[in-house]
Amino acid sequence: MIITPTSAYQSIAFMKYDRPKLTTSKRVLARGHLVAGTLATALLVAAVSHPASAQICLRGVNLAGGEFGGSEGDYGQSYIYPSVETLDWAASRQMTAIRLPFKWERLQPKLNGPFDSAELTRLVEIVRQANGRGLTVILDPHNYAEYQNDRLGKGNVTAADFANFWSQLAPVFSGNPLVVYGLMNEPTDIGSAVWFEAAQAGLDAIRATGANNLVLVPGNIWSGASHWFDDQEGGSNAELFQNISDSADNFAFEFHQYMDDNFSGTNPTCPRVKDAILALEGVTGWMRQYGYKGFLGEFGGTSAPDCLAGLDEFGDYLASQRDIWIGWTAWAAGDWWGDYPLSLQPDAGVDKPQINVLKPYFQDLDRQCG
Repeated sequence: MIITPTSAYQSIAFMKYDRPKLTTSKRVLARGHLVAGTLATALLVAAVSHPASAQICLRGVNLAGGEFGGSEGDYGQSYIYPSVETLDWAASRQMTAIRLPFKWERLQPKLNGPFDSAELTRLVEIVRQANGRGLTVILDPHNYAEYQNDRLGKGNVTAADFANFWSQLAPVFSGNPLVVYGLMNEPTDIGSAVWFEAAQAGLDAIRATGANNLVLVPGNIWSGASHWFDDQEGGSNAELFQNISDSADNFAFEFHQYMDDNFSGTNPTCPRVKDAILALEGVTGWMRQYGYKGFLGEFGGTSAPDCLAGLDEFGDYLASQRDIWIGWTAWAAGDWWGDYPLSLQPDAGVDKPQINVLKPYFQDLDRQCG
């Protein structure tokens, strides 16, 4: 398959979002409404234009903040996009990509309705700023396969609604090789066949607009590599997604994998590094068998010694399998993390120990992947 992208909380407890037995209040519905189409076209003219070139390894961090907030809240108070200083930092560390979480509900306040003009403007502008620094942006609707607490396939939200969302977003960045479309963050608590239908519908909707951008397709159950082969009603991720279809033949599978005792990314130490690597080896073999590529959208740990050693092992393993893995983004930097133990955000200009471990992989001279 063709892979074409190029180089480029406040007071939050020790947690990693929606995990089993965890709760989240990060669901804010932005106010206002306007049609996206005309506005998007006008804004896109101002975006940076880049020709497609070699397949560059996408290596960087998640820049969290756009997905923060409660059920109500304003920009700059409940949620935030990366600052210029944070983007400068990412570029200065020779990262080539950032994964940018945001909320489906904020961009599209009503299912099948028009996009919110203010939120779309913010999203286009942060992409423009990142692209201008040579950073590929992976757009990440950080919703766990739900919309306003309504789980896809279990209530009023359907695969058609999900397809409508992507039919409006895809044209905004169509043809920009420095923008990658991540279909959905960590689908969970959803039937495997239901998620496969929605993923295929989203991918088809993107291609129907004429957009040929790289698309990242996640699996069910938190996108976990460790869950790829799990038995589910309707079939495992491995069984279902070997049949994914893309008319542009430009997609990769997105996996997440943590190293703590339950693979959740919510614990202070990383005792399961070897098990996590085995999970990556398993999906690597599956992708090699079927001729697919992969992207590791989330992994990370605290500054505990076993976590730092694990980050190094992850970087080394993924570099050794660069024919399959097109890159990765570690979890997570962002301006509002405060003392969150997994934060990768620099402290007064000083890099976190986790970033110091990852730097050699950012700066790897052999940058070709896939």
